[in-house]
Amino acid sequence: MKVEFTTEPFELDGFPDHAKAARRAVDEAGLRVDVGPFGTSAEGEQEQTLAAIGQLLRETLAHGATRISLQVSALDAEGTPVADADAGSDTATDTAGGPDAGGSK
Repeated sequence: MKVEFTTEPFELDGFPDHAKAARRAVDEAGLRVDVGPFGTSAEGEQEQTLAAIGQLLRETLAHGATRISLQVSALDAEGTPVADADAGSDTATDTAGGPDAGGSK
């Protein structure tokens, strides 16, 4: 499972306490972490990741976050988001069981 997140307010002159709390939550959970210019992503087993998300939300709010943006993705055995793997499938079907001509679900 993968979680991608950002916390606000942004501070250009330093690393705010809420951002430190978010990073600490995923590190302490033992997730694999990747920090990017627009957010942070972390991966781990489902229960491990879900527990880290709860801790991340509690701690970042307690440390001054006014907004937390999250995206959670289920991963396949190769680490690819399941939604991405399904989007590339030629055999995708819509909820009525017919071909998914529009390419979206």
